[in-house]
Amino acid sequence: MAKLKELPISRLPALLPRPALGQMLRLVRLLYRLSQSQEYRQAVYPQLPEIARFDPGHAALMMGYDFHLTDAGPRLIEVNTNAGGGYIAWLSEAQSHPDFPVRLSRRLQKRLLASFQQEWGEFSTRSEPLQSVLIMDDDPEEQPLYPEMHACRDWLREQGFQTDIAPPEQLECTADGVFLEGRKIQLIYNRHCDFFLEEPQLAGLRDAYLKRRVCLSPNPYAYGLLADKRRMILWSDEQSLAGLGLAAADRRLLLELVPPSRLLSLCDPEEIWQERKRLVFKPVTRFGSRGVFMGKSISRKRFAELEPAETLVQELVVPSVEKDAAGEAFKVDLRLFVYRDRLLGVGARLYQGQVTNLRTEGGGFAPVRLV
Repeated sequence: MAKLKELPISRLPALLPRPALGQMLRLVRLLYRLSQSQEYRQAVYPQLPEIARFDPGHAALMMGYDFHLTDAGPRLIEVNTNAGGGYIAWLSEAQSHPDFPVRLSRRLQKRLLASFQQEWGEFSTRSEPLQSVLIMDDDPEEQPLYPEMHACRDWLREQGFQTDIAPPEQLECTADGVFLEGRKIQLIYNRHCDFFLEEPQLAGLRDAYLKRRVCLSPNPYAYGLLADKRRMILWSDEQSLAGLGLAAADRRLLLELVPPSRLLSLCDPEEIWQERKRLVFKPVTRFGSRGVFMGKSISRKRFAELEPAETLVQELVVPSVEKDAAGEAFKVDLRLFVYRDRLLGVGARLYQGQVTNLRTEGGGFAPVRLV
């Protein structure tokens, strides 16, 4: 595992008002409850590929809900099913507080362990215990958060699970299940960013998932219901929300915390161009900041090249700023790590530039202080 100093960790804490955290948690719990309703599922199913309409019967490990803080309160930026950085966020607390244990706290260990066991329990129709876990990503050793995967593997081994890290092409998918070097895998903790399992090297895993030969978590179903950026169009549209059977207070919370979002294909391009400085353009199927363009800096040529049916137009939410002792400013993204509707932890990422990155000197994952 990489040494602590090699990880993208900032010593500068991010401040989070307690009332803002309360709003964030209410929204997370509302979105999860919404995802479980038949009215909501029937509303979004027509927008999903077939694989994302297959219900595997369980949820998604380590969901991430990203927020910016504004003067008017928190605003949801996006939802992630492959949320990384949880372990590094907790290490940032260790670095900030000498008395904070570097190992996960007992409470956190209990919550994390319960999430893995609940995933397996809801997937398996038999009483066999969970014994074998795989952490899967594309070329995992080259991923920026590989040290975190390594730490997660070691922690799972400490809990008594046979655990490895591997890319999908090393898996053997047969009628008897999914295997790695001859060992049957029961649960795959999925960090891969092909959310609908469309790449050729995922074909065997896709078949195994659909035939319930392996517990894949997170999975296309959870992604389609909550993390596909097109869901933010529904969550920010008052007319659409009216048909979901929500209480008035719930609708108000969504409309307040979710910035107005729409597909570029449903907009007047010239009107959007004129409004661009208060907008951000996001590809609906990518993750993180890949392919994201700030309206204030996009060129006319690049704007014309955007794929209208695959581009989310979202009202820009300017992030809050923290300054270090020298007065240097860092933008702040806040992330709630969640299982179902249960909070696992809170992390922050400090950065400079147009979009979130882990390369800013002095930035990275930061401790969070409730105020």
